[in-house]
Amino acid sequence: MKLNLDLAAPSKPEWVAAVMHDFPAFLQDHADCERKASAMAMSFVAKFPNRVEIIPELIAIGIEELEHFQQVYDIMASRGIQLTHSIGKDPYVTELIKRCHSGRTERFLDRLLIASVVETRGAERFRLVSEAQDDKEMHRFYKILWASEAKHGHVFVKMALNYFDEKQVYDRLEWWTEIEGKIIDGLEIRPALH
Repeated sequence: MKLNLDLAAPSKPEWVAAVMHDFPAFLQDHADCERKASAMAMSFVAKFPNRVEIIPELIAIGIEELEHFQQVYDIMASRGIQLTHSIGKDPYVTELIKRCHSGRTERFLDRLLIASVVETRGAERFRLVSEAQDDKEMHRFYKILWASEAKHGHVFVKMALNYFDEKQVYDRLEWWTEIEGKIIDGLEIRPALH
């Protein structure tokens, strides 16, 4: 049983260059993404309280993402970087959500698989940020986050397999991977996680 996925399109070198050129802006966006990831995990709990098999893992992910937010905030505070005044819409996630099925059950599957794809993209990008760092502390920090995001990508697939046929999950996951690759390729390059 395969729990991970291969991204259809790698991140562009220009993206890494943009991040390293304005790392404070990247940190601000990263902090926002961690807050949103925690809220996303908890929104699954709120919207699907009957899916009791996955609630403990969702709570654990919500807490872990909030801990990541705290860690990013501590780095920002040590560098005199403030949080943004408001969390803007993420064009990447917005484009993914637009393509969700509308039926409750189908949308549940899509949201789990979107979470997997987003976490997998986050892992790939944190690896690239880690590898681009001269700062040993930042290299290590992003290496740890890369492993964590990759794990989350697997967990959301495993969650889907609790409720849906394996073929259905993997066929839809492959579809989402292709869509995600097209979306990521079409995004404006900026010092942001997505």
